[in-house]
Order: sequence, then structure tokens, then C-alpha cells
Amino acid sequence: MLKDRSADTIAAIATAMSSSGIGIIRVSGDDAISIVNRIFMSKREHFDLNTAPSHRIYYGMIHDGEEILDEVLVMLMRGPHSYTAEDTVEIDCHGGVLIMKKILETVIKYGARPAEPGEFTKRAFLNGRIDLSQAEAVMDVINAQNDYAMKSSVSQLKGSVSRKVKELRDQILYQIAFIESALDDPEHISLDGYEESLLEKLNPMMKEVERLVRSADNGRVISEGIRTVILGKPNAGKSSLMNVLLGEDRAIVTDIAGTTRDTLEEHIRMHGISLNVIDTAGIRETDDVVEQIGVTRAKLAADEADLIIYVVDGSRQLDENDAQIMELIRDRKAVVLLNKTDLDTVISEELLQEKTGKTVISVSAKEETGIDKLEKTIQNLFYEGDIDFNDEILITNVRHKTALQNAWNSLGMVKQSIENQMPEDFLTIDLMDAYEQLGTITGEAVEDDLVNEIFSKFCMGK
Repeated sequence: MLKDRSADTIAAIATAMSSSGIGIIRVSGDDAISIVNRIFMSKREHFDLNTAPSHRIYYGMIHDGEEILDEVLVMLMRGPHSYTAEDTVEIDCHGGVLIMKKILETVIKYGARPAEPGEFTKRAFLNGRIDLSQAEAVMDVINAQNDYAMKSSVSQLKGSVSRKVKELRDQILYQIAFIESALDDPEHISLDGYEESLLEKLNPMMKEVERLVRSADNGRVISEGIRTVILGKPNAGKSSLMNVLLGEDRAIVTDIAGTTRDTLEEHIRMHGISLNVIDTAGIRETDDVVEQIGVTRAKLAADEADLIIYVVDGSRQLDENDAQIMELIRDRKAVVLLNKTDLDTVISEELLQEKTGKTVISVSAKEETGIDKLEKTIQNLFYEGDIDFNDEILITNVRHKTALQNAWNSLGMVKQSIENQMPEDFLTIDLMDAYEQLGTITGEAVEDDLVNEIFSKFCMGK
């Protein structure tokens, strides 16, 4: 476990650097209370912040030694019952950029130093209040772009990932300790038949690690959004659909086929999930060089997509261009939209279902009908309804996924060693590697450089 050797008292503006109703200056460290006490004037006579009860809010003024700077509320939190587990004071002032900077400068003048990005959360980690996965969840909560991402991040912040990792590490450590004890004291602890017993325990452990690794696909979709590509023939209504989903006119809509010649990407939030939607050029055979490039880009985007929305013009018969698109979506997650149902349609949902094997939804981008059904279909396609974050753990961090994959590989090496009848001390090597790989998730087995890199990505004041 890393040790925090810095005894500095740190300070930073904890709210956005823009004009707002409230601004917060956070101060943490051994001298936090005494520093703020020197610049805080309470309305109460003989008030001393150094002896004031913790976890209370005090009203007064902040001064710089010469003049009053602002009317404030001061929140006092004595360690270890604070965000950093240190003595912490938060000064709530008016949210002007200038006044926040002046108060911060005054706090620094009286003995604090400017905090580095993420240093408050880093101290919470180093002081043992949270582990590394919970610390990373802090930024995930801040950066959450949809309801699912927020719920997943809060679940991780509450320790869901930490508890599961600890459970797995405890199981592995027990096996390591048993083997080493038996090797040290063979007269009293026998390893006869142990390999078979270990295999019985390894299999469920590996299945659980594998389940967590697989969950990272859904985790990525939750945290980053569903990479969605809209495909269709020219003038099928792709850009109109894009505008309806956005709620504004961003894509060019005309009756001229081939208007969209490049890809247009937008971020859309619907029903608590996020979509990174790409409107592409209409797919057709063309001699136009620029349009050909757009078609090629559309196909490349489809190859990298999590979801394809195939828009069919219901007022026109299917042709070879549709056949080409159907081939593109054959083995992919896709939804087929039978568009322009406000016109006389010549294609049925049943026909499209038969030809594509995908869910078909009748919509009218022009009349904005059928969109609710599309949103619900996408939600069910990826999440099979609502996710219960109280029971289900989703891995949303690439670093965590890599560590889990490495741990799974090491456990697999243990199985291979057993099958190859290797000596028991060989087993402890890979068991220990799996144990340490899992420890990198929570920070119990991690290098200083990695910790510094993780917290350097945090915002100032957090």
C-alpha cells in the first residue's frame, strides 16, 4: 500500500471556474482549520474554528488581512470523518471567478499550497478511506453522460467492484497459504488429493472472473455510449431520422438523392442511455468519386458499430442496394426501420422481417411517429430492460478489464500446471500473479507511477 509522505495542507477551487450562484474552496490537511480560522470572522464573539464542533456550518466573512473579501459559509469536517480523511474545511462563497480566486490566493498566502489535479481524492485513497477502484469511480460519476452510466459509477463508488475483487482475492490467498503451509510442514498438512480439490475451486473462480470480463462490453456501452450507424439507400430518410432523434435540424434534408456525402456524428441521449449516432452517405452504386468515398466511409463505420439502424423507404421497392445493406447487417445487432409510413407503402414489415431476421419498426421521420418504439427496442436489445445495479456488477474501466483478463490467464496457467502434474510450489507462482493482478484494481498491489497517472487525469479540486 502506498504511503502519503506529504504533510502539506492543500487548497483548490472545487467548483467550475465560471460564474455561478455558489463557489467552493476546499482546504485539507493538518493546518486546514487553523489557516481558515485566521481569515474567517464569525458574527459570534470569541469564536474559534479550532475548537468549534465538527460537521457544522458556520456563517461569517472572509478577509485577506486588510479587507473583507466575501460573505461566506464555512463547513468544518475533522478527520478522519471527511472526504480526504484529514481535517477539511470548505468555504462556500459567491460563485464569481474573481472572488473564488481571491479567497484561494488568501488561503495559500496563509500557509496552504495549491492542490494538484485529483489530490483530494488521492489523499482519500492513500489514507484508506476508499480504494483505487472507488477513486476512479469519482471521476466516472462526474463524467457520466446518462442514467445507466451514473448508476453504474455510483455502484462502483459504493464498493461493488471492490467487494467482488476482495472476495476473489481472499479465495486465492487461502489456496496460496494452504500450499505454502503444507510445503513448510508436510508432517501435519498433507497435499494428497489437493490438486483435484483446487481444480473444483478454480473453475467457479475462473467463471466469475470471465463473467466480469464479459461485462466490460456492456460497461463500455454504458460509459461511452452505443456506437450507432444509420444506413440506408439515398433519400430513405436517414438524415430526417437523425434530426428527429436530435430534436433539431443538423443534417441536410432534401429530396435530392446523395445529399449526405460524408458522415455526420452526434451524441444523443434516450431513455437513460447514450447513443453516438453516425448519419452516413446513402449506399448505392455511383460514378461520383466524392459520393463513392462517402459510401466507403459508411461501410467502415458500420464495421465498427455496436448498432446499425437500417432505414428503408417504404414507398419504394427493395433493390440491389437494399440487398447490399442487408448483407452488411446480417450478423450484426441491427434494427430495421420501415420509414415514410405517412405515404403509400409498397413494402410490409413481414417482408423485411423475413429478409433480414431483425426487429422491424414502422416509423415516419416526417411525422415523428414510431420513435418511442425504436428507443425501447434499442434499450431492450442492449440491456434486456432495466439493469439492477444492486445485483449486477459491470466493468466500465479498461484498466480493470485488463487486470481481470490477466488474472484469468494466470488462473488458467494454474489449471494447466495441475494437468501437467507440476510440483505444488509451481502452482503458487501463478496463484500469486492472479492475486496481485486483482490487487491492481483496488490499489493493494500497484506502483506509485500508476497511481500518479490515474489521479493526474482528475479535475482540479477533486
